[in-house]
Amino acid sequence: MKSEFIPPIGKISQISGKCISLIGNDIDTDRIIPARFLKCVNFDSLGKSVFEDDRKTLKGSHPFDLKENQDSSILIVNSNFGCGSSREHAPQALIRWGIRAIIGESFAEIFYGNCIAIGIPCFTLPKKSILNIQKYSKSKNLFLEIDLKNSSAKSEHLNFNLEIKESSKNMFLSGEWDATSTLLQNSNLIEQKINDLPYTKFNKSNKLFETI
Repeated sequence: MKSEFIPPIGKISQISGKCISLIGNDIDTDRIIPARFLKCVNFDSLGKSVFEDDRKTLKGSHPFDLKENQDSSILIVNSNFGCGSSREHAPQALIRWGIRAIIGESFAEIFYGNCIAIGIPCFTLPKKSILNIQKYSKSKNLFLEIDLKNSSAKSEHLNFNLEIKESSKNMFLSGEWDATSTLLQNSNLIEQKINDLPYTKFNKSNKLFETI
């Protein structure tokens, strides 16, 4: 896990990093971040607790505990990853551990949407390709360079095309996935809209919206 969390912002077109493989189908959100951690006030501490119960069971041999996987940022998974509860804490825990992109056979729909909302692109590949990547990365460190615009990934010895929803790809390339930054960049338009409304006005002295 990286020592300092720096969230992604704005346009995302390139992602590069070391891969970490997590083998298994139907890995649900309760395994990604157990329910007892949902009581947190914010998401800051979730990274250290990702896969907490699985890691305890495997006593140091879980992929997220292995020394060679530390500082990995691209997660390789199998089918129906992120199924179960719709908790947004699951991708929040992953991104705070250091994950910046996920490549898998398939994803649960709500988990996929929660990932997009915080800047984690989720790509798909056929089962055979995923198994080959996992087998390759098990024997040696795999460093991938992902090109979102061309939906491709390459390493020193691998080169393959990724699949991603066109709407999701366009959101990352344009920066529209990042609603907070988009709002801040268009604060003048927001202020103008507020001033145009007949029942509100913007108080510039204290930055408050007042109802008339």
